[in-house]
This record gives sequence, C-alpha cells and structure tokens, in this order.
Amino acid sequence: MATVRLMTRVLVLDGGMGRELKRIGAPFRQPEWSALALIESPDQVRIAHEAFARAGAEVLTSNAYAVVPFHLGREYFDSDGRRLAALAGELARSVADEYGLRVAGSLPPLLGSYRPDLFTDVEARPILEMLVEAQAPFVDLWLAETMSSIAEVQLVRSVLDAVGDARPLWVSFTLEDETFGAGGAGVGRLRSGESVADAVSAAEGVGAQLMAFNCSQPEVMEWAIREAIAVGDLPVGVYANVFDVGEHEGANVTVNDLRNDVTPEAYLAFAERWVAAGATMVGGCCGVGPEHVSALSARWAKG
Repeated sequence: MATVRLMTRVLVLDGGMGRELKRIGAPFRQPEWSALALIESPDQVRIAHEAFARAGAEVLTSNAYAVVPFHLGREYFDSDGRRLAALAGELARSVADEYGLRVAGSLPPLLGSYRPDLFTDVEARPILEMLVEAQAPFVDLWLAETMSSIAEVQLVRSVLDAVGDARPLWVSFTLEDETFGAGGAGVGRLRSGESVADAVSAAEGVGAQLMAFNCSQPEVMEWAIREAIAVGDLPVGVYANVFDVGEHEGANVTVNDLRNDVTPEAYLAFAERWVAAGATMVGGCCGVGPEHVSALSARWAKG
C-alpha cells in the first residue's frame, strides 16, 4: 500500500562527509575512504559534522559509509568494525545534540558502491546486522543510501524487522547516469538496471517514509523525481554528487576529481528544479560541502 506524502516543507540534509574530511586535512585515501578518519583522527569527523550543522543541515548522517569489509579489509573489519560503527554514531549524535538536529544512521552498500553484481544476501546480512546493532543507540532514523538494487533495500528491511527496530527508514537509490539523455531526459534506471518505477514500489513495500536519489550527477535527478512522483506517493529527496562525469567506474579504487562548475550557486539552481519537480528533501553527496548546504539552508530555512 502506498504511503501518503506527509512532508510539506523542504528538509535540508548534510553533505558528503568523505570529501569534507579530505578538504579539512583529515586522513583520507582509498580503500579506507571516510573510515580512515574514524581510525586515525575521530576529532576531525566531529569537526566535519559541526561544519554541516553550522551550515544549516537539519539531519546529520553518521560517518559509517565505509565501515564495511570492502573498504577496511575483512580482518580489520572483524576486529574493529563494530567499534568504528559505534564511534560513527556517537560522533554524529554528540554534534546533533549540541545543535538540536537528528541523526540518520548510514546503512551503505555492503559489498561495494555501484556494484549490485557483487551483492549476495548471505554475505551482506551479517555486515548489516553489525552496523545496525552498533549504531542503534545513537540514531533517530535509518538511511539506506547509495543502494544500487532493490535487493539491497529489501535486506535492510529484513534486518530491521528481525531486531524489531521501528525507527523511520529512508531509502536512497543511485542511478545509472548514462540512461538519461542530453539534458537529463530519459527513462531512469538503477545501477542494477531496475527501473525507477520498480524502485518506488520497493520503497513503498519496505515501509520507507522517504525515498531519495543520491550519488549520481545533478543533471539526472529532476527526471528521476518526476518518475518517482508519477508512480508513487512517498516524499522524495535528492542528494547528488559532483564527481567528474565518466569517473564513476573508479569510485571504489581511486579518489576521483570533482567538477569545478558546480558551485554552491549552481547546486542551488539544480535544487530549485528538484523542488519544483516535487522533491521535499535536498542535501549533498560526494563533493557537496558545507558551502553548498549553506546555500540550500538559506533558501529553505526552517519554518
């Protein structure tokens, strides 16, 4: 059964933690990505959260995206993953409490970003169970983000149901940028090849309170929003990345360049179109920093 849209104002999410950590000089490299700062310099994780809070974000996302074996390696994940996931939740919570914000517990792609072909329930489930258990004391809602396939989202629902966790669930899918034509027109697909329409049905089926699109180019988001709203009733959000076009394939193994044309003003212009298309949550993914979030917050200040 579809969920009736309830959001009546634009909610501002935070931006991309990994690139903000790199910008402020925190330890940052592949394969550890944003988890390296949790290991070597957790104070800088807090500083990054504070920057987004001061910029006007209303929800902070825990820095747990890279706390998976894919980034940490199996041995280190098994020995320290639970501690790092809990620390990610704790750091976000401490800043959120100071600023009166909510915390979204990041539930990332468990076996590699943009790699639905690597996903198996058997391998992913114990990783997800640990991430949920470790972050649970600190979060207000769950954000299953950068989901490349419907199966990944269905696993999240299964794990939350198994432990009786009834906190709100937001699900966010990453899109196959190339399926949209020039100017963004086209029929959207997830990186698994599944349609946006099927993703909407899946999000409704798992009881999500919001569905979003993230970690894809800003140009493709407007059409995905329109497709989602045409076939479903969930509130829709967007937080795009600003990777150089065509560099997505190396996202798991390299630190990609960022576009220099997506200034805070340009990103706000994209967001204006997303909201006009029906989005009620906006934020940022990789490369979208506090200055971008500040532009969003200034436009859609809390009422």
